[in-house]
Amino acid sequence: MTIDDLDLAFEDRADKGRHRRGYRERAAGNGQKKKRKGSGGKTAIAFFMALVLLGGLGAGAWYGFDRVQSYFTTPDYDGSGTAEKVNVEVKQAQTATDIANTLVKADVVKSAKAFVEAADADSRSKNIQPGVYGLNKQMSAKAALAVLVDPKKKIVNGVTVPEGLTMLSTFKRLSEQTKIPVKDFQAAAKNVDSFDIPDFWFKRQDKKPVVKSLEGFLFPDTYEIPPKPNAKQVLDIMVNRFLTVVGDMKFTEKVEQDRGISPYEALIVASLAQAEAGNKDDLGKIARVAYNRVYVKDMPLQFDVTLNYGLEIAGKKTKASKEMTDEDYANAGNKYNSHYYKGLTPTPIDNPGKQALEGAMNPPAGGWLFFVAIDKEGHSAFAETDAQHEANKDRARAAGIIN
Repeated sequence: MTIDDLDLAFEDRADKGRHRRGYRERAAGNGQKKKRKGSGGKTAIAFFMALVLLGGLGAGAWYGFDRVQSYFTTPDYDGSGTAEKVNVEVKQAQTATDIANTLVKADVVKSAKAFVEAADADSRSKNIQPGVYGLNKQMSAKAALAVLVDPKKKIVNGVTVPEGLTMLSTFKRLSEQTKIPVKDFQAAAKNVDSFDIPDFWFKRQDKKPVVKSLEGFLFPDTYEIPPKPNAKQVLDIMVNRFLTVVGDMKFTEKVEQDRGISPYEALIVASLAQAEAGNKDDLGKIARVAYNRVYVKDMPLQFDVTLNYGLEIAGKKTKASKEMTDEDYANAGNKYNSHYYKGLTPTPIDNPGKQALEGAMNPPAGGWLFFVAIDKEGHSAFAETDAQHEANKDRARAAGIIN
């Protein structure tokens, strides 16, 4: 039925009303009682269809208004949310949009736009700290932001790993702080390909075979660990931090361009410097010694720390330098014995910190081939010749550092 049909129906009904009295009079005059069949049914149908049509027009108008209104307004929940809790992790270097998308996925806020607008209006949003936060579901964007900008609202589950720990020592430290068994970390670390380490990190230009290991990639730092993590999750966090740090440093580009070596070789050198340096001031110089001995003079490194690393991974007791014997130095079975084997070690020998990485990336210029600690603060003296080195050793003996 069209609008015109409805108009005709109403017009017909009006005509009937106007002539009704005359009809009754004629019927009474004729002594007959006549009825027009179907007039009541048609009227009801017309009325019903009018309601349907008007209702449809009203619903369409409301739908259109709702669509227009949602276009100009930002979808957002009201208030502090439901009683249902959810833990949300804010990761290092995430933008407000990144955080917003995480919150939407967890049904904390209704739209990313609402959170971004709230963050733009609040200068504190620039200082949201990485970590895990407990929030309610279906909060207003402003209420969710208020939680994230308050450091006291973080779920604190901190783990601290210092520079220079070997992978095994790192697992022991992590186990102490998280109560996750060491064997779980060891099992997770075996599948190196399960971590997001780009393939180029396991390429070498020194023609030595590649041994895949997480050694060197577990960046030392203080971490906020998610509640009830497993070993793989913890190691993932540490590896990702390493990749972020070296990326920010442009470590890969610098060592390839300036050193002419692979990033993995520079990572090994950083680990050597981290293990040998008794003072952070010497990290770069020790890296330079390693480069000079390996790439310039084709000499064995002769670093005792590499020999000890080989002992540790073999499950043997490590030794102080004064305890090492000629047999130790001649042991070909220890593949990390840099007294016996020339070149860099098969893998890094610990997990270096940022300063050690910087030292390996940009070491100071110098022709040094030797170094020895000369004071109780751990500073070393560096030498280019055997004679200079012997003189430095005399200084160390005089200071009571070596025998």
